[in-house]
Amino acid sequence: MNDNRQVNIGVKLLHPSAGVPEYKTLLAAGADLRAALDAPMTIEPGATALVPCGLAIAIPAGYEGQVRPRSGLALKAHLTIPNSPGTIDADYRGEVKVILHNFGREPFVVESGMRVAQLVIAPVMKADFIVSESLNDTERGGGGFGSTGRE
Repeated sequence: MNDNRQVNIGVKLLHPSAGVPEYKTLLAAGADLRAALDAPMTIEPGATALVPCGLAIAIPAGYEGQVRPRSGLALKAHLTIPNSPGTIDADYRGEVKVILHNFGREPFVVESGMRVAQLVIAPVMKADFIVSESLNDTERGGGGFGSTGRE
């Protein structure tokens, strides 16, 4: 793919088992992130773990990395990312790690090289926040959670 939607992301491998994020299909939005471990890691039911990926990335200004759950792990193993999507800012240069939570009833073993999340690179808009005495009216108004009905 070589069009205006492509952006170059520098990758520094920090661990011998680390791999470059990889798109599994031509039109995939997310590139797989893999665990980079010295030994298997067990995530007990109800527990949360920080899984290192063994790499650092250089996201250019104007973009962010969104770390999202893999649907197969969510469905089959009940693993998800509790802060999904996790954000990797353009100025972060530390190791990429994934927060995984086990909502299942069985322990889950993470092996080195296992695909644990997906990384989506997305453009970021900056806002100018302007203090105002009033805001424009909308049909919804101040209605909160569930206020738009059950359609």
